Amino acid sequence: MAALGREAGADRRAAGVVPVGVGEASKDIKMPTYIYGQSSPSLGDAKLRKPMVIEIIEKNFEYLRKEKTLNIYGTVTFGTTAGFSGILANLIFRRCFKVKHDALKTYASLTTLPFLSTIVSYELLVRHALYSGNISRENCVLRSSLIGIVCGVLYPIALAFSKNGRLAVKYHTVPLPPKGRVLRYWLLLCQTEVKAMVIPLILQTALGIYHGLQHYAIFESTLEKTVHED
Repeated sequence: MAALGREAGADRRAAGVVPVGVGEASKDIKMPTYIYGQSSPSLGDAKLRKPMVIEIIEKNFEYLRKEKTLNIYGTVTFGTTAGFSGILANLIFRRCFKVKHDALKTYASLTTLPFLSTIVSYELLVRHALYSGNISRENCVLRSSLIGIVCGVLYPIALAFSKNGRLAVKYHTVPLPPKGRVLRYWLLLCQTEVKAMVIPLILQTALGIYHGLQHYAIFESTLEKTVHED
């Protein structure tokens, strides 16, 4: 009987009817295990890739922090020179109109208002527009220089002229001309001393051009480094 069983088993194996053995089953079990294990390298790559992404983000933040710090220093410097222009304009017109009243009030306003107007104008018309991608390098320099001229020189002159002119009328420090000729009279009265404002005019124009070029260069380099790191 045993011999017949062995012969029958041999015939089944020869015909390919024999069920899968234990050794073959273990091979089939290993297949899904191997296929499932294929995802482990991608997880490893993700773990390796995560520090790289964090490093890139940190570098980008460092670029932006440096760029922001330099821009803040440049804008504050630009506004500070506008404040000094206001002080000089106030000194000139107080001397022309022979005004000795409300010195602290006029000097405070002539220092603060040009300073704030220059910073706000620069932030809105140059920095915000630059990061919005709306202006070119030439336009950036042009806007910056115009802000230096208008907010740093012309506005302090007009402000000092009006404030000290009102004080002159209020305290009668200078004789009043006939009606309708006050503005012309005051301009003729101050035309010699107001020429000293040419110095801050040249300074503010030069600073405007310099800050415009520097700001655009910093923005361009930061953008290139950010894109390169990405």
